[in-house]
Amino acid sequence: MNDSPRIQVHTGDITKLTVDAIVNAANTSLLGGGGVDGAIHRAAGRELEFECRMLNGCKVGDAKITKGYRLPARHIIHTVGPVWQGGGKGEAELLASCYVSSLELAAANDCSTVAFPAISTGVYRYPKDEATEIAVGTVSTFIEDKTLPGVVIFCCFDELTAELYEQTVAALRKG
Repeated sequence: MNDSPRIQVHTGDITKLTVDAIVNAANTSLLGGGGVDGAIHRAAGRELEFECRMLNGCKVGDAKITKGYRLPARHIIHTVGPVWQGGGKGEAELLASCYVSSLELAAANDCSTVAFPAISTGVYRYPKDEATEIAVGTVSTFIEDKTLPGVVIFCCFDELTAELYEQTVAALRKG
């Protein structure tokens, strides 16, 4: 990967970012829940729930797209991360698939800026260090030979998570 700022790290509230798409760490129903999922649903408004009901849920590792409604983001890409079960149940492949599926939807919908939360690291208990490696590695590989999305932001809720992402991105850039 070159040193262009195509991968960035931001600390803050993902619902406040003015980007083409934010990614929602959703549950399989897509009807809202806790953490990032609940925050996105609350900020987007009730229209989001109505559109999500029409999507008939989402499988782990897949992604679906909706309008952003009251968010500054044009779109919300909903992806369902795996619940951590010790690492031997295909969790890494499913988590990587969340990123690839989301990036494919972003590209197909002409999204040049996309922001991801730390998928599966909250109530799904995926170890943050492993999840960060998968996230950064998968995104880097995906955007390497593509123009869309042009910028991918890892939006971290706290400074400790942001530092982990910054270190992982820096290590990737060093090669």
